[in-house]
Amino acid sequence: MSSENRYDLIAIGAHPDDVEVGTGGVLLKMAQMGYRTGIIYLTKGEMGTGGTPEIRARESLTAAQIMKTDLLETLDLGDTKLVDTPENRNIVAGLIRKHQPTLLLAPWPRGGHGKRASHADHLAAGSIAMNACCYATFKKLPIAGEPFHVSALFHYFLPVEEPPTFVVDITEQFDGWIAALSAHESQFLNPEKPKTRDYLWNLETMARNYGTMIGVKYGQGFKIGEPMVIEDLFCLVNGERAHCRRTLAYNPATRRME
Repeated sequence: MSSENRYDLIAIGAHPDDVEVGTGGVLLKMAQMGYRTGIIYLTKGEMGTGGTPEIRARESLTAAQIMKTDLLETLDLGDTKLVDTPENRNIVAGLIRKHQPTLLLAPWPRGGHGKRASHADHLAAGSIAMNACCYATFKKLPIAGEPFHVSALFHYFLPVEEPPTFVVDITEQFDGWIAALSAHESQFLNPEKPKTRDYLWNLETMARNYGTMIGVKYGQGFKIGEPMVIEDLFCLVNGERAHCRRTLAYNPATRRME
């Protein structure tokens, strides 16, 4: 596959607007930094209180354009019916092989669900993404494309009891993030929805909370489900990302990994 078909980062969500809510500011920031980003939704959001699949598709396209993402793909795996099955893992693994993202973002796969907790589809989307990363590396599974290894999987949609592993400063992207959210009028600006909830205010409050954790105005938090490999501690503070992970080889002359 040519490099022009590969993506630096792809965010997976269960429903149209999930990516915008959980990581929209970060997607915009990465695009502004020159990375190629994409979005994959696993359902059309047809069971949402507001909008129709057609309306939500148009809103998603507008939001994706605001976030400057290069890919928007929407599957039809069933809103409120999303389940982590081998079949769904194979489908997402096929997309991973097709687009070859270095980084993958997906909802946190654990926690409660129900009223005022995570949507069951969010948890399923996180599990599907996590297992699809594994399936994408297997040679014998019935998945199109060559095996591919995602370098890292980071999770958004963290429940209140899960502190983030890291927070990204989105202060400069805040206005663009709100614009992307506002593109989903059927979800966040719908007069037919209860007026007791100010969705955008709630999301701004969450971003302020994450920002406070790192001493900035607005942030978005992520969790890592497995340890990161770090060889130079200073890469965590000096921004030299290339030094965070370096390929080592055994030198028989020195009997050391160098």
